[in-house]
Amino acid sequence: MDEERMDELAGDPRFIPGIYNYCDAWCERCAFTARCLNYAMGREMEAEVSRSRDSENEAFWDNLHETFESTMEETEDQAAEMDFDLDEEELQESIREQEEIHEAAEAQPCSRTAMRYIEVADTWLQAHEGLLGDKGDKLKSSAPADQPGTEPSSGAAGLQDCLEVVRWYQRQIYVKLRRAATGMIRGALEGNEYDPQDANGSAKVALLGIERSIAAWATLQRRFPDHEDIVLALGTLKRLLRQVETAFPDARAFRRPGFDTNGTEQTE
Repeated sequence: MDEERMDELAGDPRFIPGIYNYCDAWCERCAFTARCLNYAMGREMEAEVSRSRDSENEAFWDNLHETFESTMEETEDQAAEMDFDLDEEELQESIREQEEIHEAAEAQPCSRTAMRYIEVADTWLQAHEGLLGDKGDKLKSSAPADQPGTEPSSGAAGLQDCLEVVRWYQRQIYVKLRRAATGMIRGALEGNEYDPQDANGSAKVALLGIERSIAAWATLQRRFPDHEDIVLALGTLKRLLRQVETAFPDARAFRRPGFDTNGTEQTE
């Protein structure tokens, strides 16, 4: 995609500014793809690739090289403006600081519980791979057909849908929570008053993923009441939900562009 076309898309008023900053990246399930600049640019680039993959592959590597060169130039310019040198000693010190921040973020209670949930979900998914039919498009329910509450109502999520929800958010919850924790810890370590909005935005995406995962597991539990290990997944998620709400009490109030606003309102 050339620069002129990118500028044209960026100026299109139908796109909600920043809507892609606090989404779950699940475009196939999103109701706002028509108003997302990232999605539009992605679709156009896919179309270009499909028309001429060989030439596009060559262009891709050329563009990547150009990006590398421009990034190096920009980094050097920024370093000059900030009056510091990117020497090896300072680089190593910066790396050590980042490692300390990441380790502290990973040690947070919600991060540890989110990692535990990944393990619990993996164990269940691997143990019950046989639930999928031979063609992968149907699930065998262990609940009696006449058992009340075991059949989904019209419009309810199907079992395959529930598995997709579980898998989509399984690791993303941890990633979003670690990003949120990293923002808070960096501000505390630097002794500065940090802007909590990005942390709250990331935590809110994690909360939504947790809630949707709880709903998916609850549906699976109704259809497979003999799978006691589902209770462990639900219990872990409910515990995580409480931890996130405690660690990020303002996360639910965060207003994500487009999803929680009318498309023109900005987060404060």
